[in-house]
Amino acid sequence: MLVRRLLKGTALLAIGAALLPVLAPKAAPSTQSAPPTPATPPTPAAPPASGAVPGWTDFLDGLRDLPDRILARLPTDQRNDPQIRQEVGRLALSAVAAATIDALAGDPDHPVFLPQINNYITTGQPNADTNYRSVKIAPGGVYRLRGRRGSMNQARIAEVGPRPKQTEGSVNLGKPRPVHDLNTLKVDAAGHYDVLLSPARPQGYKGDWWELDPSSNMLLVRMVGSDWGKEVEPTLSIERVDIPAPRPRPAAATLEASLRSIPASAGFIAPLLVDRPEKLRAEGYVNKLKDVDFSQMGGLAGQFYYEGVYELKDDEALIVETKVPEHCTYRSLILTNEIYETTDWYNNHSSLNAAQAPVDKDGVLRIVVSARDPGVANWLDTAGYPTGVVQGRWMECSSKPIPSVRKVALADVRKSLPAETPTISAAERDKQIRDRRATLQQRALW
Repeated sequence: MLVRRLLKGTALLAIGAALLPVLAPKAAPSTQSAPPTPATPPTPAAPPASGAVPGWTDFLDGLRDLPDRILARLPTDQRNDPQIRQEVGRLALSAVAAATIDALAGDPDHPVFLPQINNYITTGQPNADTNYRSVKIAPGGVYRLRGRRGSMNQARIAEVGPRPKQTEGSVNLGKPRPVHDLNTLKVDAAGHYDVLLSPARPQGYKGDWWELDPSSNMLLVRMVGSDWGKEVEPTLSIERVDIPAPRPRPAAATLEASLRSIPASAGFIAPLLVDRPEKLRAEGYVNKLKDVDFSQMGGLAGQFYYEGVYELKDDEALIVETKVPEHCTYRSLILTNEIYETTDWYNNHSSLNAAQAPVDKDGVLRIVVSARDPGVANWLDTAGYPTGVVQGRWMECSSKPIPSVRKVALADVRKSLPAETPTISAAERDKQIRDRRATLQQRALW
């Protein structure tokens, strides 16, 4: 059998002993009270030798200048902006948080799917509709995934390999690797799947099986929602089945290596994309859009991206317009700030997908981007960021149009749109934002 049958072990129950107070013998009667005897202070323990936890000092030193390294990739005016400096600090914390979670729980022999990027861990510019998880695996290992398949727009598991050597000024995460689709798996009457991943199909195995590249060392899960609140999120469990199930006590060297890995991991991802807006600006893509190839940066095959910098005053708006492809698995439009963090979509109306942004009668999708609500349904809130990036995704679409962009006065938005454009009141918008926040908070981040 592929999955080892384990003998039940006897559980050990730790019982804490109750400490009873000790009663001192009564003193002989006295006509005068004796002064209380001061308690003898305990002898302090000797302080640990400096560097008693190998790797700890190096861990701290390796992170000390992380914000400076991020700032160094930004133009002078942004480096000198107190607001952006603190946002850089937040981005650095995001990277350290993600790397720390991985150091604590990442174990290829006893794996678990961990949160990767989201509204609060903002490195890598997450898509607002996507719940990301990742798990380390051992190259050549055999793994079993089980859970409820759910009904998301997409539930894809991409293989990731060793990171190639980087060239200054570019990002290379390696060639695209196999991507597996949870939605194609067979399920039982209760909607549960069971699939094996390995470099070769085990002899005689009849169940669902995915071929695993023998050099892959991580799996990245994207659970993409479109019709929020109606789709059901998959559940995921993973185990390595070609080794014994129990996890022995991690060796000191293993723990030290995990600690030492945090600065390198955070130091790679935190500065990775912060200069993306400035590069788009230098290419002339301000308030206009271009196609982008993210295939060497972990982008999914079949997904087409477009993006460009926006620059707006409070009394201005952009109108993004495009014919929608005849067929499309998924489409979305999001915003980022000047360091390429996705704008907070939990608490602002700053992302739209196909279920949320209807197409006009003429087959054109029109979305307004502005700092103030123009009172139309298809609106993206810049949420206090006067500059940033507009980014769109077409997934498995019959065509790949790049939308046009025009800047108008905010007061002219209504007359710049078709007469039948749906409108929304301030009270309706407030309810809409509260409802989207509640729905997003009910999607498990871990």
